[in-house]
Amino acid sequence: MARRPGRRRRLSPADLALVRRSLREDRADRDVTSRALLPGPVPSEGRVIAQAEGVVSGLAPALEVARELGLSAKALCRDGQRVRPGIVVLRLRGDARRILAGERTILNFLMHLSGVASATAKAVRAAGPLEVYATRKTLPGLRDLEKTAVVHGGGRPHRRDLSSSFLIKNNHLVLVPLAAAIERARARRRPGAPVEVEVRSSGQAIAAARSGADLLLIDNASPAKARSIVRALEASGLRRGRVVELSGGLTAENLRRYRRSGADRASLGSLTHSARALPFHLVLSRRPVPRHSR
Repeated sequence: MARRPGRRRRLSPADLALVRRSLREDRADRDVTSRALLPGPVPSEGRVIAQAEGVVSGLAPALEVARELGLSAKALCRDGQRVRPGIVVLRLRGDARRILAGERTILNFLMHLSGVASATAKAVRAAGPLEVYATRKTLPGLRDLEKTAVVHGGGRPHRRDLSSSFLIKNNHLVLVPLAAAIERARARRRPGAPVEVEVRSSGQAIAAARSGADLLLIDNASPAKARSIVRALEASGLRRGRVVELSGGLTAENLRRYRRSGADRASLGSLTHSARALPFHLVLSRRPVPRHSR
């Protein structure tokens, strides 16, 4: 179930810069078609309308696009809200040339981020008792917006970047023995910060737990293997007080099979790197010019 929509946030400086780069990328100030067809201002209204059922995300960057173009904009729903076809999510007012200049950029943000939120909501429904987390498998430059979209869909963002928390992965263990890697991470961590270790077998999970790992990431395991690893931890008295996470090849379609694995949470790269866009379109209409301005 999607999280209850909250107060609309303003963009970070990095995401604001992303909006401006996106407008420059589309040459929004050089729309040759609109300049040729509309030599002067045309007061108009644009309505952004959902074309499928899903969860909305991306209103903050969409509104910022409108502000950058000098348009009046009003969101008619909130991020995290479920919509169906025909629902108007955003209204734009101003010169038609400016609305058309920003149309594609606005829709690109809304369609992709709403796709992430909708995919997350689907995964949350499939996960049952497992909490659903994002990963760092995000599109370059879109990480914060995508992780926010995951939250809008009812998931959790996980670590933002490599500086956020310790995650000892298999490639680290090629270079440093397991016990030594955990000892070094624990010595350098902030007070209370957990140390997570990627494991692929019951023996590795038990060794990591005995060496002081707080979180165990079971990677690329079948439901049966994941359950056997959790049971081995339970039999060894090492399960209590530790978080067990599943990762690797998980999707909303196969997540139901992991409900009884005994794990606490699942992280899905597919939420961000493979989310299918939620379709929206913009319908433009001319606005009458007030008599006093004629």
